[in-house]
Amino acid sequence: MLDDVLARNLAVVFCGTAAGHRSAQRRAYYAGPGNRFWRTLAAVGLTPHELAPPDFARVLNYGIGLTDLAKNQSGSDRDLRISRADVLWLRARIGIYQPQYLCFNGKRAAQVFLGESLLDYGVQRERIGRTVLYVAPSTSGAASGTWDIAVWRDLANRVLRNRRLTAAAPDGGRVAAEPIREAGGGRRR
Repeated sequence: MLDDVLARNLAVVFCGTAAGHRSAQRRAYYAGPGNRFWRTLAAVGLTPHELAPPDFARVLNYGIGLTDLAKNQSGSDRDLRISRADVLWLRARIGIYQPQYLCFNGKRAAQVFLGESLLDYGVQRERIGRTVLYVAPSTSGAASGTWDIAVWRDLANRVLRNRRLTAAAPDGGRVAAEPIREAGGGRRR
């Protein structure tokens, strides 16, 4: 549904289950009126100010990427046929791009990806190469019962700490490759 926003060596890539109806209509990540995603990124310090959904590609300027588990459908989690989610495709993409963190925006995408029904928020045991897997509460307005910005603050603290360490590295933490934004999520059909 939505193009991936990926580059090599990003600080964090956020992964939802699939684009919501409003996001698919507007062709922009987290475009639903009740979604807290953009507000949260600014509130926890991952972006210097709140971005608007149409400006989603600008996240690359802040070391952030965006993708979804299910690229060929849209809707709320309860409407999706999760069996279509391509776990192997996402795993391969993360293996290529190697962000420091892959953060699932909500438990549903993480449950499908990890094949586990019971997950805690925060860092997960499994890694993809050097990439740490992290689960945060969904920013969707439909998931307000599980909302907790403290988990997002923990992620931001980890990401920002790694950013400072990377900036202090001898090469200045430069990203070796140019940002890549692939049409159709880069998935082979």
